[in-house]
Amino acid sequence: MELELKHGGRRARVTTLGAELVSYQDESGREYIWSGDAAYWPGRNPLLFPIVGGLKDGKIQVKGKEVSMERHGFARRREFAVTGQGADWAELTLEQDEATLALYPWPFRLTVRQQLTDGGFATSVTVTNTGEEALPYCVGAHTGFRCPLDEGEAFTDYDIRFPQKETCKTLVPDANGLDWARTLPCLEDTDTLPLDYHWFDQLDTLIFRGLKSQSVRLVSRKSGRGVEMSFPGYPILAFWTMPGKKAPYLCIEPWHGCSAVAGEGPELADKAYCITLAPGESRTLGYEVRTL
Repeated sequence: MELELKHGGRRARVTTLGAELVSYQDESGREYIWSGDAAYWPGRNPLLFPIVGGLKDGKIQVKGKEVSMERHGFARRREFAVTGQGADWAELTLEQDEATLALYPWPFRLTVRQQLTDGGFATSVTVTNTGEEALPYCVGAHTGFRCPLDEGEAFTDYDIRFPQKETCKTLVPDANGLDWARTLPCLEDTDTLPLDYHWFDQLDTLIFRGLKSQSVRLVSRKSGRGVEMSFPGYPILAFWTMPGKKAPYLCIEPWHGCSAVAGEGPELADKAYCITLAPGESRTLGYEVRTL
């Protein structure tokens, strides 16, 4: 089921499958969210929970039992219940059931709020431990933005721009995941990274940890249009487009978690940047997008 949100001439659509905001249009009708064209990538804006990235060999130990879990977890493939809605916002909730407990044997409540704002939209994700044991989880965003936005432009006409100069290497993933020591120079005392497909064809994903900036812009050098995403509280920021496709989109991905890291322990709670909630505890992380 899809829900429509409206605010001051801006419109969005939210689907109960995965609690995704799958469309955002400004007052002129310009669409900012990737369409999900399967020729490039059928996703649009998935929520990553309770893992981010892939597991080593697709498996992990959970309470001493080996379980399999697909890349980025199960929330994006689950139907959420609509637990609140107004003209410009919607709240959707997922709780454990037999299927989730078989993979992830903890009670939880996962609440996503999608909200239109004066300048764009905001997404917040609240996880509540409704059980009697500590609850481990990772969470992340994977928002696909159309790039280019306008006719006559190309992907390579766009920059990634940070509000301050950054010196940060990108992690280099491989089939086994990540190794903190395996990096390549990328940002060298600069606030701007011009988009080029070679990064993604070579590495698949640009993954940065330790950035000083808590916001980033994707902006056209020709028109000045684009988006700004703020992501306070997330320790990793990734950028992705399908390698080898010259695809017309870029995903901006704040992560609290990541793929398997060399040397990590076997349990979910051992994963890098895993969050652990005490019984009854909640935590909210979110991000906000403003159009330029």
